[in-house]
Amino acid sequence: MQIDFHHGVTYVVARLAGFDHDSANIVAYSAQYVDDAINTGLIRFDNGALFSRISSAHKMLDYRNFKELANHYVWVPFHFLPGNGGLPADQDPPGTFIEKLICRPNSYVAQDMVRECINQRHHPYGIYRLGVTMHVYADTWAHQGFAGISHRVNEATCLIDQQGQPDHKLGNRLKNFFIGEALPLGHGTVLSNPDKPFLRWGYTNGRGEKIVRDNPSDFLAAADCMCQAMQRYRLGNPEAMVPGLQEFDKRRIAELFETIRDEKGEVRHQRWLAAIADGIFSFGPATVTYTSKGKGSWKYEALKTESEVDRDHEVFPYSPAFLTSHWKLVHDALQAHRFHIVHELLPKYRICIA
Repeated sequence: MQIDFHHGVTYVVARLAGFDHDSANIVAYSAQYVDDAINTGLIRFDNGALFSRISSAHKMLDYRNFKELANHYVWVPFHFLPGNGGLPADQDPPGTFIEKLICRPNSYVAQDMVRECINQRHHPYGIYRLGVTMHVYADTWAHQGFAGISHRVNEATCLIDQQGQPDHKLGNRLKNFFIGEALPLGHGTVLSNPDKPFLRWGYTNGRGEKIVRDNPSDFLAAADCMCQAMQRYRLGNPEAMVPGLQEFDKRRIAELFETIRDEKGEVRHQRWLAAIADGIFSFGPATVTYTSKGKGSWKYEALKTESEVDRDHEVFPYSPAFLTSHWKLVHDALQAHRFHIVHELLPKYRICIA
């Protein structure tokens, strides 16, 4: 999924789950920031203080950079959560280990991830972790059938469009995109097809199976399950019976998935923000913005830097306010999320990835 869903739709769903404007802003910003946290390493301050942060994405999500992107610490915990074949923790899917790594929508693994996020809501970074979790949770629908490692299971051929006809346009783009004999990583072989809310398409996967995808239906299911997860978060009860999206707003979201058909995620994002400002949802009009780097961003507020990529050994001005800044707390959330996924949750499913 792209910024239109991870920020725009996440804000809408957070409001519909009962969060106020400011809290929904934090959830939505944190969700999108997963795709924008491209720097890793130490932050050095002029008073000698240090802060260690991690990256949850790589610049431009460049699927061609296989050596850099075949990184279990980024792709698996943040973008292609292993689905264990859609089975609970005490069962293994038939086949080899790769079957456990393939992403599955709303898998038991994903539900356990959400449950842990709710149980840990008392931390200062709790609501930021909710945003991170919602990013990963939503991607289990968009990235289903693909794995976050370089493997032939991710191969896709015989691409078809909405009419079931060969998608020559995408095929021609792919000819110029991949080089050499590198194995495909994630859904790189179908570029951004899984991330576009309006698209209906298909392909033949690495096993020779014909796959038909209906993104509008999948994305709507993701939004509804996210609403339920956030309603449970507000209640502090991961097992609570909650309604999810109400029919009025569900229809509005479904309509925008179908009618906002711009190819670029940034353009679709602006149209979602315009719809929110117009007050088409039951929570009324709201002004929502997102800036990943530079003035107006969380990073600028915390570090007073406008740089997209930090220079080695750069020294930043320290303020006591840094400890409670949005940027520091979202990075705390990223670290807590990754540690839990890699070292606690996946081993429960007999999955060791790092």
